[in-house]
Amino acid sequence: MVGTMTCFRSLLLAIACVLLPWSAAAQTAPIPTPPPDPPEQTDPDVRVDALQPDFNLAALPTTLRMPVHKLAFRVTHRFTRALGEGDFGDLANDFFGFDSGAQIGLELRYGLARGTQIGVHRTSDRTTQIFGQHSFWTERDGKPFGLDGLVTLEGANNLHQHYQSAMGALVSRKVGGHAALYAEPIFVVNSNPFADAGADNNTLMVGFGGRFRLRPSTYVVAEITPRVAWFDPGKSQVSFGLEGRAGGHLFQINISNGFGTTLGQIANGAFTYDNWYIGFNIARKFF
Repeated sequence: MVGTMTCFRSLLLAIACVLLPWSAAAQTAPIPTPPPDPPEQTDPDVRVDALQPDFNLAALPTTLRMPVHKLAFRVTHRFTRALGEGDFGDLANDFFGFDSGAQIGLELRYGLARGTQIGVHRTSDRTTQIFGQHSFWTERDGKPFGLDGLVTLEGANNLHQHYQSAMGALVSRKVGGHAALYAEPIFVVNSNPFADAGADNNTLMVGFGGRFRLRPSTYVVAEITPRVAWFDPGKSQVSFGLEGRAGGHLFQINISNGFGTTLGQIANGAFTYDNWYIGFNIARKFF
């Protein structure tokens, strides 16, 4: 009997020697944590597009997408002194046109939904343009070109007179990592502010332009907007300029033969191909 009890105690002791270390290890071992969730993908619309650093060339829009719920702001200046007025001394006395008055534009742009942006652009002659733009195709997604649709509502005297509307397509194509080219057929309704019965009251125009990258943050821009049908007074507006990008800021100095920065103003044409006016754009992205 004594031998049996001794054997039983020995068996219990052996079992305890096996189980106790495992139990202690189980109590002190860290509880494994699940792997972290994969990081949220960065919105590609937030990234800098090296060939499309801004939403406009000089006056014409581009196909740059606006990130959802983000903002962008732009100021346009078109000085009213012709660069060819007087001799060089007169021009220098007027600080090359910067001492003259200017037509100024203020623009606020907002990302309403993925690929959709809206905004308002008001110039100092009290012309106000409300616009909406939607991206259908982008080259980033493997499409052969970028394609946006654009609609506007515009009116004089703070949207109280001479209502106009524009509808158009914006087509873009990047070339060799050095340029972005644009073709933009746009139809402007009620473009003629002096229309009589039977007069042409609409304009079909096609904007052509490009942005050419000289250095990582330095560009040359050029654009022309010929009117190809119906109301087409004056000359086609032409602009070209030099611009630099610094973070979310873009500064452009330009020369144009007109002051138009809304589609209705562009449809009304420029002055001549003899008089040119200096101006600038300042753009700021808040993202």
